[in-house]
Amino acid sequence: MPLLITAIGVLLLLILIMKFKLNTFVSLIIVSFLLALFLGIPPESIAATIEHGLGGTLGHIGLIFGIGAMLGRLIANAGGSHRIAVTLINKFGKKKIQWAVVSASFIVGITLFYEVAFVLLIPIIFTISKELNISIVKLGLPMAATLLVTHSFLPPHPGATAVAAVYGADVGTVLVVGTIIAIPTVIIAGILYPRLIGKLMPEIFKKKRELSQLEEQKHIDLEDTPGFGISVFTATFPVILMAIGAIVNAIQGAAGLGDNLFFMVIQFIGNASIAILLSFLLAVYTMGIRRNIPIKKMMDSCGSSINALGLLLLIIGGGGAIKQVLIDGGVGDYIAEIFLGSSINPLILAWLVAALLRVALGSGTVATLSTAGLVMPMLAQTPDVNLVLVTLATGAGSCMASHVNDAAFWIVKEYMGMDMKETFATYSVISTITAIAGLIFVLILDIFM
Repeated sequence: MPLLITAIGVLLLLILIMKFKLNTFVSLIIVSFLLALFLGIPPESIAATIEHGLGGTLGHIGLIFGIGAMLGRLIANAGGSHRIAVTLINKFGKKKIQWAVVSASFIVGITLFYEVAFVLLIPIIFTISKELNISIVKLGLPMAATLLVTHSFLPPHPGATAVAAVYGADVGTVLVVGTIIAIPTVIIAGILYPRLIGKLMPEIFKKKRELSQLEEQKHIDLEDTPGFGISVFTATFPVILMAIGAIVNAIQGAAGLGDNLFFMVIQFIGNASIAILLSFLLAVYTMGIRRNIPIKKMMDSCGSSINALGLLLLIIGGGGAIKQVLIDGGVGDYIAEIFLGSSINPLILAWLVAALLRVALGSGTVATLSTAGLVMPMLAQTPDVNLVLVTLATGAGSCMASHVNDAAFWIVKEYMGMDMKETFATYSVISTITAIAGLIFVLILDIFM
């Protein structure tokens, strides 16, 4: 019944949005209340559950999205995004520009959370699309696919790192083997499938789409833009800070060193929110003060970028509300009971449990952590299983079928200007391909490891 109720709730949400044209945020909240009632959450607790889900999601990404949008606007208005875009176009050429996007996204995505990397990269992707007069979707899908793979497969992302610790797998080995699996998975999901979509649904790439928070960007002559080096440094400064934090934390843990002032400072600046804020301040100098642009002019521009994010943040928060209702309603516990005492291949079992939890709950990180707790007792029955591959199978399963209860689904939809049908046909399928391809490569490696 919990899975049936969940399916009916998703169907109702689609009907409200697509048939009755109800506001997406309102539809999400209505369905959240109905799901909570039918899943047996006490009526007096429903409002608190929805508020917790909405607030928890926005609490995680609100500051990052807000400051990240202002950072992107500063770099775009100064011409930094234009400089980066032109350089990448000249380096790779128009025919291979998707490879440039995938390469940049992979490097940035290794250390940055999905949402952070998306917000930092989207202004550059948008600028490239305008320079080449091609659809933002054509470049945005490879970026989204790449960020999904790095977020789900590779440490230091929270899901992969935490699950490796629970299983007892070596994090460094997970990173190396995960990269081997991630590269062909990205090529299939981020390069080959978008090209197939371009042939099967060419209208997706023909529509003119604008990002409201960037569409006011005026034309800037290349000679008036910041240099490529300083533009890339400013755009990737959050990556640098978080990479330093991840490396130092790993060294501290491996060496068994205690906390001191140095480690405390590194942990502070390596936090995603702090790194974004410091990067914004750096951009104020490199993209503004250094180029004699008045502070007031920069802040007015930043304010307009924030105004455009209001409804998007509410929609993402609504997705978080549904996720929390499903968790508190016991959907995850029901799935756990289904697999109790199962004797199938532990790699397939870990992938299958993670995939079902992902589809039901929406959060990939929640799916991976929940799967670890469910699968760990079963691993004792197969002591010769490769724990690194179990970790990666879990990560692959957590990518499965992104849909309306996943914040990333709404981020991709709203930023790329797609409707529900287009988002299901593109990002939902990409996430499913990522999950299946990841499992296939895990099983292939299991033959040799």
